Amino acid sequence: MLELEHRDGRILLRLRVSPKAKRDRIAGEHGGALKLYVKEPPEKGRANEGVLRVLADALGIAPREIELVSGHASQDKRVAIGGIDETTLRLKLEQST
Repeated sequence: MLELEHRDGRILLRLRVSPKAKRDRIAGEHGGALKLYVKEPPEKGRANEGVLRVLADALGIAPREIELVSGHASQDKRVAIGGIDETTLRLKLEQST
């Protein structure tokens, strides 16, 4: 099950990201984190931009509602998500896998 944390009115979510994938997709839970594949390479922040775009599309929120909190140069990242409640977030992520 995804491990979520609430802080300052936002939901913190751990991610495990695989860049340079054949296609963007959300692959479900991986050790309490959300497993994401993005097409962009891990160069000059392009994969991070892809992560924000894929999450925003899946959740139906604006990319500005998602902030990369840690892991800018790592496969293991943390994002803070606003503009959505936990129940809706879990439901939309489940529908995206």
